[in-house]
Amino acid sequence: MRYFLTGGAGFIGSNLVDRLLNNGDKVVIYDNFSTGLEYFLSNAKTSANLTLVQNDIGNLGELTDAMAGCDFVFHLAANADVRFGTEHPRKDLEQNTIATFNVLEAMRKNNIKKIAFSSTGSVYGEPEIFPTPENAPFPVQTSLYGASKLACEGLIEAYCEGFAFQSWIFRFVSILGERYTHGHVFDFYKKLLQNPDKLYVLGNGHQKKSYLYVQDCIDAMLLAIDQAQDKVNRFNLGTDEYCEVNDSIAWITEYLGLKPTLTYAGGERGWIGDSPFIFLDCSKIRGIGWVPKKTIRKGIIRTLEYLQKHRELLSII
Repeated sequence: MRYFLTGGAGFIGSNLVDRLLNNGDKVVIYDNFSTGLEYFLSNAKTSANLTLVQNDIGNLGELTDAMAGCDFVFHLAANADVRFGTEHPRKDLEQNTIATFNVLEAMRKNNIKKIAFSSTGSVYGEPEIFPTPENAPFPVQTSLYGASKLACEGLIEAYCEGFAFQSWIFRFVSILGERYTHGHVFDFYKKLLQNPDKLYVLGNGHQKKSYLYVQDCIDAMLLAIDQAQDKVNRFNLGTDEYCEVNDSIAWITEYLGLKPTLTYAGGERGWIGDSPFIFLDCSKIRGIGWVPKKTIRKGIIRTLEYLQKHRELLSII
């Protein structure tokens, strides 16, 4: 197979690139390196099966040319800046929704019919059903990020109907692990290095969140693509557990051997659009044989181990 990956130099993308290359597949990475790092591709770049294209998805002509000859598209590139979305509202539209339209058009022009898309559990807004299944009724959207990803899903589904595409839409919880560069573990670790005695926490610490280790995430995606063959295949990806932010802080500080004083911003949300409870029903992906290998706690510890070994990331990001 010849795979085309948007965002292939990013956190999830670069890990997926390594997996595909190790499987003997050919890979084309298309990335503008706005958040992705060439640093993450040091092993991949030694492979003759890798083609690296530095460009922006907004350039439809160049995107179409780069995609020529590929069999399958993993569309992972996105603006994932959920927290500050209200400060630049057009960014989610351009880098998520319009970018996805460009990817679909480039596929159509190249007669490529298969796409895997990294969506988000944020498309459920603040649901009333927990754990939340794929067919839960959608409430009012609470974040620009979630709304833009939901629009992407709609475009993909329409191309499946209109142009005989086949899609795998993955609604992630927050992903952790090697090459993790944004999120609460990264932020807390960086803050604790700067001041091990104090830690400022957004919200009240009782927000309930679910997380998934990156290699478990990739296992799930590849299995679903192999096993699920509907026109549109939607899967929640997460563990069958959640934790409070306070639980995560306790695991992080225990691992680091610290006992900082905690100060809370207050309120049940860390920012506008932050869901106070995220817990996805993953029985559908489990039904085809996937089981995560790491608990949330082990995923957090593995992330800390990686950040300790690669502290240079703290200054790069």
